[in-house]
Amino acid sequence: MTTNEPRPAMTMRQIREGLGHIEPGQPDPIVQTTGYTVSCLPEDHDERWTYTVRVSYRGDGLWSVQCRSQYVDADGKRSPGFCWSRGPQEPATQAEMDDFDAEQAEWLKAYRFDHVTALRIAKQLAPTLTYRGRTVADALAEPVA
Repeated sequence: MTTNEPRPAMTMRQIREGLGHIEPGQPDPIVQTTGYTVSCLPEDHDERWTYTVRVSYRGDGLWSVQCRSQYVDADGKRSPGFCWSRGPQEPATQAEMDDFDAEQAEWLKAYRFDHVTALRIAKQLAPTLTYRGRTVADALAEPVA
């Protein structure tokens, strides 16, 4: 006997379980992008890492921009990194963040960005990098060994 009563739509998980693509009750993996490499030099260039900007996820929807071992703010000002009484690592919990003083909170505000802003800063910075007087253009112009 068939019925014309509508059935509720199946979720993607139910469809995948029904097709045997995943085991029922098994949790779905979470895939998260945590970083980007921004450079004007091709991937196989010997000096690519010298002229690279890194964009890294820092939690709570915020990203950092780093050039070599320094953090970069929206104006291009560089900082050696987060500094607080418990060592060089950034706080991992809300309780640790509650221990911030105003200066530390201002540092985080200046050196953390939303995703779009962090990538924009990195893309603007990448072509302007120099190392020991050599520019990105100099590195690109030299023959690859």
